[in-house]
Amino acid sequence: MHGEIPSDTPGYCLICGMTLVEAGGSVVGKESDDYTPLVTVIGLILAVIFTVGFRDHLAGAFSWHMPMMSFMAGMFIVFAGFKLLDLKGFAEGYATYDLVAEKWYGYGYIYPFVELTLGLLYLGGMNTFWLHLFTFVLMSINGLGVAIKLFKKQKFQCACLGTFLKVPLTKVSLVENFGMALMALYMLM
Repeated sequence: MHGEIPSDTPGYCLICGMTLVEAGGSVVGKESDDYTPLVTVIGLILAVIFTVGFRDHLAGAFSWHMPMMSFMAGMFIVFAGFKLLDLKGFAEGYATYDLVAEKWYGYGYIYPFVELTLGLLYLGGMNTFWLHLFTFVLMSINGLGVAIKLFKKQKFQCACLGTFLKVPLTKVSLVENFGMALMALYMLM
């Protein structure tokens, strides 16, 4: 926590996005290096993807595009859902490290809906050049914002799972963003 951020009302730290607590009070939104929530979410998405991929393989209809699009759909939809649980908290945390949200605070309120829309488009099998290009650009910008903060060795709470699950902004966030960008780039080809 950043003790230099005083506030008379509940809210979030303007530096790291963590929940503010009363001086001497218990830290409810304590920062943690526990990746269990992220691993669990991604593991469940992968379990669904592998099951569907195996079903398609048995039916003789397997292609690499479908599991990748399904994985991206799952990631976008689930991550958007976590962000929507506390939209205000997400927007505040996101503005601390995203390149666009730092300049335009309102972007943090729009971004979960962009993610949800992308997820639904991928889930619907929209295998289009423009969808993949948009995803590549969006995730590259997200990854660049994370890379800059990591390069500056600034500690921030990742808002990727909203404020509900506390995950630090680390190289895992970098891999997540650039991994999604690379998948979109692969599908562009």
